[in-house]
Amino acid sequence: MTLNAAVIGTGALGRHHARIMAGIDGVAMVAACDPNETLGRAAAETAGCDWVADYRDVLDRIDVASIVVPTALHRRVAEDCLAAGVDVLVEKPLAGCLDDGASIVATARRLDRTLAVGHVERFNPAFESMQPHAGSPKYIRAERTSPYAFRSTDISAVHDLMIHDIELVLALAADGSDGRVEVDRVEAMGVCLCGGLADQVQARLRLSTGCVADITANRVSPIVTRTVQTYSAAGCVTADLQARTVSVQEAGPRMAAGPLPLDAAAAGESIDELKAAMFADDGYFRVRQVAVADRDALTAELQDFVDAVTEGRRPRVCGEHGLAALAVADRVVAAIESHRWDDAGSTGPNVLLPPRETRRAA
Repeated sequence: MTLNAAVIGTGALGRHHARIMAGIDGVAMVAACDPNETLGRAAAETAGCDWVADYRDVLDRIDVASIVVPTALHRRVAEDCLAAGVDVLVEKPLAGCLDDGASIVATARRLDRTLAVGHVERFNPAFESMQPHAGSPKYIRAERTSPYAFRSTDISAVHDLMIHDIELVLALAADGSDGRVEVDRVEAMGVCLCGGLADQVQARLRLSTGCVADITANRVSPIVTRTVQTYSAAGCVTADLQARTVSVQEAGPRMAAGPLPLDAAAAGESIDELKAAMFADDGYFRVRQVAVADRDALTAELQDFVDAVTEGRRPRVCGEHGLAALAVADRVVAAIESHRWDDAGSTGPNVLLPPRETRRAA
C-alpha cells in the first residue's frame, strides 16, 4: 500500500517534514505546499515532488498530509484536509485556542480520519528510555530554554515551548495511574521581554494523581536546555532531552540493608565513612546510566503517523492527547493573566522593558 502525501507549510520545520516523508517506505510525496515559492520549491526539490502554492489544489490527489503552517491556520487547513478524506498530522500546538482544537478533534472523529499531533518530544529516545523507570511520579520538574528565534511569535512561550513539557508531564503521570489524569490546579506567571507575548513562563500543575509538576519555559536564554526529572518510590530519573542521556538515582545495597544514614550517624558510626558510603558501589545510593537509542525523533514521529494510517490504529500522540495539552496550556495562559504585577495596568502580558524614553535615548 502506497500513501500519497503532501507537506503543507515548508518553513524552518516543514522542509524537514518534506525531506523525511520522502524517505519513508510506502510513501510517495506528491507536493510540498507553500505560497512562498522560494521555500516551497526548495522543499519540493529536496523531496523530489511538485511545488504547489495552494494546498487545496492537491487534496484530491493525496491520502495523508503533514500540516506545518502557522498555528492560527491549523484549524482551517486541518479541517479542509479531513473533509477531503485526508488523514493528517498537525504540528504542535494542535490549534491556537481550545475551541479550534476541539473542532479539529471532533471533525476527525466524525469523519473517521486519523489525526496525529506533532508533539515530537514523545519520540525523543531519551524520553522513551526514561519512561519505564519513572514509576508513579510524585514530582516532575521540566525545564526548556532556548535563544530567541524570532519565529512562532504569534504564540507565547506557553504554546511555543512549554506545551511540549505539559504533554510529557501528562504522559508520565498517566503511565503511573490507570491512564486517566486530570489537572486539578494551575499556578503560573510569565513575563514579556522582546515585545508581544510572554517569553518566560513558570507554571506549577497539581494533578489528580497527587503528582506536582513544575515547568519552566524560556525562549530568551543564552543557552539551550531540555530536561525532565521525575521523583517516585522507584527513585529519581533525570533525562536530558538535548544531550540524549538518562540517569537513575536509586537506593543502593546499604540503604536496603539499613539502618538509614542519619540513624547510623546517631548510633555513632563515623561521619567520614558514612559520607564515603553515600555513592559507593555498595553504598546507600547508586546512579546508573540508562542506554538511549540513536534515533531521530522527527523521523520516528512521522513513521508512527504513517504506520497508524496503514494499520488503522491510533497514533502515539493522537488528537485527544494534543487537545488535553492545549487545554492545560490555555489554563496556564489564564493563570499568567490573573497574576499581574506590572504598574502599567494594561491587559497585555507582564513586561520587563526599560521606559520608552530610555530605549529611544539608547
